[in-house]
Amino acid sequence: MSGSHNHKPVYHAVGKAIRRYSMIADGDRIAVGLSGGKDSLTLLTVLEERRRWVPIDYTLVAFYIDLGFPGKNSDILSAYCREKGYDFHTVHTDYGLRGHSPENRENPCFLCAHLRRKRLFELAHEWKCSKLALGHNKDDIIETLFLNMFYSGEMSTMCPSQIFFKGALTVIRPLAFMDKKLIVRFAQEKNFPDLVNPCPSAQSSKRKEVRDMLDGLYRSNKKIKGNIFRAMQRVKTEYLL
Repeated sequence: MSGSHNHKPVYHAVGKAIRRYSMIADGDRIAVGLSGGKDSLTLLTVLEERRRWVPIDYTLVAFYIDLGFPGKNSDILSAYCREKGYDFHTVHTDYGLRGHSPENRENPCFLCAHLRRKRLFELAHEWKCSKLALGHNKDDIIETLFLNMFYSGEMSTMCPSQIFFKGALTVIRPLAFMDKKLIVRFAQEKNFPDLVNPCPSAQSSKRKEVRDMLDGLYRSNKKIKGNIFRAMQRVKTEYLL
């Protein structure tokens, strides 16, 4: 296996998720959704590096959805991906601006995320990709469970692998078993570009509120995160309403 010995936990977590959910098959063409953050750059980097030693052949196409906010993130990310030799494409939109328009003040994150995801689905279809890889990690999956309980009144979260459009597209999340702190360390060692999130809701979203709540619990007991994650795989429906 190539890469630093210190990166073995990263490769192990990704490999475990890919094998557990049969995420990637020989000949797959995979669209990778890049946000410019540490998670999606870790995803792209690990998937690209794994191609050197895994016994299956697949190709990657990375897409960055520019949400229309001011800043140079698009240029910085494009230059980085060109330097690394990634097949990378920027798609300019006004989704962020529409999400934060006066007509949509109540829930800007929902509209913006919905439009971005819809566009990624379209791009995967246009580029003949059977898989769409997203950079959600273990922390994101746990947070989504609580977000859905608190604000949607349902017990659900993001699936590591989910089929759409009668099998035409499968969304995969190879970082599903990876802790955020592992990603942060990996990003530092790989010297990823340090992009600033231009979204005006980045520090005041419902997700951040849930994240702060969970971080407090994690500090009080280091077993809590693992127990929550295992609980989602050990659901006893006979003890639910």
